[in-house]
Amino acid sequence: MNNQLTSLELCAGAGGQASGLEMGGFFHEGIVEIDRHCCLTLALNRPNWTIHESDLNEFSATSYKGVDLLAGGLPCPPFSIAGKQLGERDERNLFPSAIRVVDETRPQAIMIENVRGFLGAVFEDYRGFIRGELKKLGYEAHWRLLNASDYGVPQLRPRVVIVALKDDIKDRFEWPTPIPTDPPTVGQTLLDLMSSGGWKGAKAWAKRADDIAPTLVGGSKKHGGPDLGPTRARQAWATLGVNGKSLADQVPEPDFVGMPRLTVRMAARIQGFDDKWQFHGGKTAAYRQVGNAFPPPVARAVALNLREAIQRKRIFKIPAFAS
Repeated sequence: MNNQLTSLELCAGAGGQASGLEMGGFFHEGIVEIDRHCCLTLALNRPNWTIHESDLNEFSATSYKGVDLLAGGLPCPPFSIAGKQLGERDERNLFPSAIRVVDETRPQAIMIENVRGFLGAVFEDYRGFIRGELKKLGYEAHWRLLNASDYGVPQLRPRVVIVALKDDIKDRFEWPTPIPTDPPTVGQTLLDLMSSGGWKGAKAWAKRADDIAPTLVGGSKKHGGPDLGPTRARQAWATLGVNGKSLADQVPEPDFVGMPRLTVRMAARIQGFDDKWQFHGGKTAAYRQVGNAFPPPVARAVALNLREAIQRKRIFKIPAFAS
């Protein structure tokens, strides 16, 4: 029996969810992403992946029919509380295209990530529409708000995960259980990087940075330079001893005085990326990719349980032979 599970990922961004799914046991047969910088990042890290630089509205997935998992991080602005919350009336809403791809591929399971605002009362009817469309295709959909800090990520990052499974495996999936220990603090996570340039105040800074980070904000192409979010977010970073008004090109020097800024690599760690994962482009483009990503450890936790549900179906389909 072939135990290799396959996937097609939509709107992959810089690969946060894709790398997490890979750690969870899925092989990506295809990756779809419209942003050039993100595509170059994906190719930089996984040159063996088949990457389609394409608008999802124009992408045909018929050649991927039969993949085990269809995953994606659909654009958040239509549902973000920071935006106008236009939902299905927002031109950036890609749920209709994603449902079309479900029909074209007919995977065993579906996993879609979005912002917390998706669960708002204003979108109750649209959530019902999505559930109904998937039901017509033979899937039962559920969603849950998962906090990244519950899965070892040193960041307060609540995200909605939508999981839909074919009717014959819908009862075999369980949501991942939060890890029993607290996530590392910002200081614990970044001490080695903050001190790598010889900064004498690194240990004292790490002791002050004794909590998890606020949610990283990647912003959009209309956003200016790289910073750690709006005023409230920057104030939260300041309580951890971090200057959130901009990002640094280098780690603090030995005699640095004041509040340090994060580098792109530090932000990537806060997001849960492995240090080996590289980001293409300048500081602004790279940080935007990091800030908009889905934390890999959370994706991995969900992927492991999806894998188990799908594999249990395969096991149960093995014919019994008489002795």
